[in-house]
Amino acid sequence: MNKNLQLLVFILLGTCLQAQEKSELQLLDIFDYEYVSDPQISPDGKKIIYVRNFKDVMTDKNLSNLWIVNPDGSQNRPLTSGNQNDFSPRWSPDGKKLVFRSNMQDDKMKLYLMWMDTREVFPLTNTPQSPGNISWSNDGNYLAFTMFVPEKSDPFIKLPSKPEGAKWNDPPKYIDEMNYRGDGQGYLKSGYDQIFILSTDGGTPKQLTFSEYDHGNPVWSADDKKLYFSANLRENADFEPLNSEIYELTLSSGDVKPLTKREGPDFSPVVSPNDNTIAYLGFDDELQGYQISDIYIMDAAGGEPRNISAEFDRDIQNIQWDGKGKGLFFQYDDHGDTKIGHIDLNGKTEVVAENLGGLSLGRPYNAAAFSVSEGGDLALTYGTALNPADLAYHDGRKMKRITNLNEDLFSFRNLGEVEEITWKSSYDDREIQGWLVTPPNFDPDKKYPFILEIHGGPFASYGSVYSAEIQAYAAAGYVVLYSNPRGSSGYGREFGNLIHHDYPNHDYEDLMSGVDAVIEKGFVDEQNLFVTGGSGGGVLTAWIVGKTDRFRAAVVAKPVINWYSFVLYADGPGFFSKYWFPNKPWEDPEPYLKRSPISYVGNVTTPTMLLTGEEDYRTPIAESEQFYSALKLEGVETAMVRIPGASHGIANKPSNLIAKIAAVLAWFDKYKQD
Repeated sequence: MNKNLQLLVFILLGTCLQAQEKSELQLLDIFDYEYVSDPQISPDGKKIIYVRNFKDVMTDKNLSNLWIVNPDGSQNRPLTSGNQNDFSPRWSPDGKKLVFRSNMQDDKMKLYLMWMDTREVFPLTNTPQSPGNISWSNDGNYLAFTMFVPEKSDPFIKLPSKPEGAKWNDPPKYIDEMNYRGDGQGYLKSGYDQIFILSTDGGTPKQLTFSEYDHGNPVWSADDKKLYFSANLRENADFEPLNSEIYELTLSSGDVKPLTKREGPDFSPVVSPNDNTIAYLGFDDELQGYQISDIYIMDAAGGEPRNISAEFDRDIQNIQWDGKGKGLFFQYDDHGDTKIGHIDLNGKTEVVAENLGGLSLGRPYNAAAFSVSEGGDLALTYGTALNPADLAYHDGRKMKRITNLNEDLFSFRNLGEVEEITWKSSYDDREIQGWLVTPPNFDPDKKYPFILEIHGGPFASYGSVYSAEIQAYAAAGYVVLYSNPRGSSGYGREFGNLIHHDYPNHDYEDLMSGVDAVIEKGFVDEQNLFVTGGSGGGVLTAWIVGKTDRFRAAVVAKPVINWYSFVLYADGPGFFSKYWFPNKPWEDPEPYLKRSPISYVGNVTTPTMLLTGEEDYRTPIAESEQFYSALKLEGVETAMVRIPGASHGIANKPSNLIAKIAAVLAWFDKYKQD
């Protein structure tokens, strides 16, 4: 071998070895994450269409295209492409067409039809408002959907005409509705979601409902002569937000009649493929903070509804009939794992698939999606602690993973290892489940700084699913604990309602016992303990620093600080004061003050940062501002981070998620003891 050839081989080998070396995740990697959502299997089970979500670093947008693949993973290729948002794909009953929503032509969200043989695409709508979720008629000739219809009214405040060329301020906004703004929506326009149908040949959508209430997504009867939908059409709907019913709309006459009549929500109707047996979700409203949805079935022609899941102590979501009409598939969370179950009409249940998830990219919340073919095959989102949602296929016997969208990124990045742990709460010896994440290249003989990260809700659950935030903290050298303290979903009615009218309280002991359990492992530096959480986790973080000084620093993200102000200022005032407290705040202020972190601000010595989106209308930034001012008055080291343009879901832009993580790490690094 000559010297030049030897040199070339040496260079190539060095390059290969260097390429194999992995480094820690970087914040800019947020833009490289991809994940699957809304997988839709064809009626015959031979194709799967899914939404492939990605991000654009130049425009700071979350984008999505549609892809199609065979169940064995072959012929995985795009149906749409471009820097746009394509989503909500729905197969026609014969599998020959597809409808989906997209802004591919302009900024306007339209409904598109695609012929699957030629892949030709045609916009079905060009309306000022965006169509909602779509339902195909059984003969494939029509689509039903909801769409917002603005309410026309003369201005209440009448101003004189301004002189020609004059530049006046915008006219005042007159508000007389109780629900006048929504998180992620801003200040709401007057109007309602109405039901429309549209021919798949195109044309003008026909409006079918006209009442001054919002109407839920419609589904077709077996003979295509009626639509079923859920709505709260009561005059006092704003004051009874969980009192919806299932309604029947006759297409020939436009008549609407209720099919259910109880105190409590009835929603998400689905019609049996064989007849007009309707299955739907609901529960008897007991005004509790945590109430789980059961499956009811009823004959649309008459008869009393029947609860077929009364013995199943988990909250049920996303019900879908099996192809034979003998039972339903459904989705539920159980001990941090999202699963698919099947229930027959006599109430017998079985687990069909596990390890769904990966839709919540920022924090490790349980969230997933699936669909069912006529033969009972499943397309689902597969997620673990080491990958965001990928596509998987289940043939009734076993599951096959089809995609690995982040393999390119993770091939040269080290991830923190995730271990499930449990411990006993010091309050009542109840078992609490959590997950411990260690830094890449972890050495158990070393001492590491520690972060306790707390979920929101509070009626929600973390699980063994991927989290960009948690992995970023691990990449920065922190051991991280996240968990499901009392009140979390996925553990049954009793566990969820341990915090009913008692939040925050003993969830504090659950969390502190978890910290102690991790410290006992011997690799956590007790002088470098940190705590953070968002929303309900922000509440608990603010509560913790009012109860203990064991943490060196805290980041309280998008919190409730003062329950009295929160229930009057958050979106949905008719809900929080009714379900989370026994009385309105002025009727009985003591529980509001007792559970408000602001009441314990005089105890706080921990350096505490507040972090909230400036357009958060769920836990408005005024809550953070109150705590910030109180901490300043008490002489506590504090700072406030305001994310411009962000709502409660801060990561509406990828850079917002990066900003949140960077702010948390900067605050903790500032107070970390070497």
